[in-house]
Parts: sequence; structure tokens; C-alpha cells
Amino acid sequence: MLVHICCAVDSHYFLEEIQKEYPNEKIVGFFYDPNIHPYNEYRLRYLDVEYSCKKLGIELLEGPYNLEEWLKKVKGLENEPEKGDRCTVCFDDRLETTVKKAIELGHDKFTTTLLISPKKSQDKLEKIGAELSSKYPCQFIFKDYRSGQGSQLQGEVVKENSLYRQNYCGCLFGLTAQREQQNKIMDEMFSPISNQILPESIESRLELYKKRDEMEEQNIPYKIIKQRFLNYRLLSGTTKINKKIVPSYFLCYSTLNGKRMNGRIVYEKDEIAYLNRDEVKVLSLEIFNELGNSSYKSVKSLMFNPPTYESELNIRHAITSNPYGLSAIVVVDEVIDGKYEIELNALTYEDVKEVII
Repeated sequence: MLVHICCAVDSHYFLEEIQKEYPNEKIVGFFYDPNIHPYNEYRLRYLDVEYSCKKLGIELLEGPYNLEEWLKKVKGLENEPEKGDRCTVCFDDRLETTVKKAIELGHDKFTTTLLISPKKSQDKLEKIGAELSSKYPCQFIFKDYRSGQGSQLQGEVVKENSLYRQNYCGCLFGLTAQREQQNKIMDEMFSPISNQILPESIESRLELYKKRDEMEEQNIPYKIIKQRFLNYRLLSGTTKINKKIVPSYFLCYSTLNGKRMNGRIVYEKDEIAYLNRDEVKVLSLEIFNELGNSSYKSVKSLMFNPPTYESELNIRHAITSNPYGLSAIVVVDEVIDGKYEIELNALTYEDVKEVII
């Protein structure tokens, strides 16, 4: 039996039950989810499914990540609600690809872990599966493992196995609608040109769950817990000195009272310049290198290859004795006297992140 897998949260308990109910079947997992976006979220969910299948002793295959083809199929359905027509097209695509793969591998049965997801329509899935069974020589296995205590047992299994609990379905359009309804920043879509790993970004979660896998392999006890914290995203920032734009780098947690300020240097200490507006501080790249034990040749090189987020917090702490202070700290190649014009669009917001202890 080929089992289409959407994510480990839905698949782990489902696969356990399938194994019990079909002890003589060779169960093979098939991860085919071109709807998942962005790509690092796709990689994270595959990593988690791989971890889950390894625990269950189930072979796992990965289908193609043909996002562009999927986008063409759902064109015009971008604003459909969850469980609407866009989801139906998505189910059609994933299940038909699954049944074709099942036949290619010599299987005579197929199913999907989408059946256990509370956000998916079992009726639609059952109908699509039945239609495919009549079209192809492969039986669709409909199983309702979420009724009764199924959802509760599924949640317990997820906690016991430290699986990744994603907080959106997977596709860009579902994420957009969900974040708009929550009035929350869609920070999953942030991908800085610097490739710096930001707090509670998909990339940071990917690192965390890779660490989980390593600790599992080394048999090191661990626990994944959640922590509340103040998160930050820089949207844009520019600096002019005497009306000329200069390369500049804004340390994390830099904010202004508004989005613009004009000021001049009124005080300097330890080669850090203090402006007369909005508590802004300016330092040269040379001082930044000293504080961060780095060797950047220019601010441009710093912009495209920055230190870790933790290193930036340490530098802020060295300057202000407060790693989470919100004053703007700007790095320029050379601090000169003159008129400073700074535009800065940044957000701070309460958030929750997972950590391993």
C-alpha cells in the first residue's frame, strides 16, 4: 500500500494505525506536496516525515517539488477559503500523482494521511479516491482515524515523538488568509538577502529539528519547549550623510519613533557617535569589527554576509548594556560629522519559539 503523506503531525498516528490494521501489507510512504511554500518549509516538513518514518520502520519516497505546475492548476482559486475549490484541485493533483506512483511501484492499494487532518474534508477525499479507483487499477483505502478519540490520541503521539507542529496548512494562499485573519505579520515569507537566520524563522526551525534528529541518534535526552519572546523584522533601512546615501547596516532590534529622522552628532564616546534624535547611535565598521571580533572590509560585505543573530545581540549589549534595547544602531564605513537622514521601517512583536533543552 502506498500512503500519501502530507506532514508528520498527520501521518505518524495514521501510519501506526494502518500498520496495525494491515499487518501483512508492505506500507510505503510517499511525500508529494508541491503546495507547501516556501521551499524551506517544504524541506522542514520532509525532514520531520523522514524522522517519523524512520521511527516506524517505513520506507519513504519523495515526489517532485513542482510548485510552478501546482500554481498553474490553482490559478483563479487563490482567494478560495480552506476546504474550498482550491483544496479540491490540490487533492486531485496529489492523489492522482500518488495512485500513478502506486501502480508504477506495483502496489494495488493507496491512501492519504490527509484523511486525519481536521482542516481537510474527508467527504471530498473519499469521493476523489473512489473516482481514481474506478479510473486506475488500484484500490483507494478510506480510513477515518480522527473520529472518536483519534484526534486526542494523534495529539499525544505528536508530543511523545517531538514532531514539528506547523501552524498553517502549507500553501501560500492559505497562509495569507490565516495571517490576515489573525492580524499577524507573515514572517514565514521573509527571506533576507543576507541569508541570516532570523528568530522563529523557518530556517531556525529547520536547524532546531536537525538538532533533534542528531540528539535522537546519539541517544541524548532532550525536550522541546516553547518560550515567549520579543521578535523583530527589519523591512527596510537607508542612511544619508549630507544628503548622500551611504552603505549602512542596522543592528537587529533597531527602531525609530517614526520611520524617518534627521539629526547630527552631539556626543562621542569610545568611538561611538550619538545623534541628537531618537537615541540613534552610529559606529564605524572598524569599531564593529572590534566589538564582534570580525574582519569585514566594507559595510557592503557585512550586509551580504552578516554575523549570526546572537553575535549582533552581543554587540548591541556591548554598546548599550541591553541586548534587546530598541534604539537604532547603525554601522557605516566611516563616521563623519554632518547631517544624518535615516529611514527605518522595522517591526517588533510578541512571538513564541521552540527551543531544545
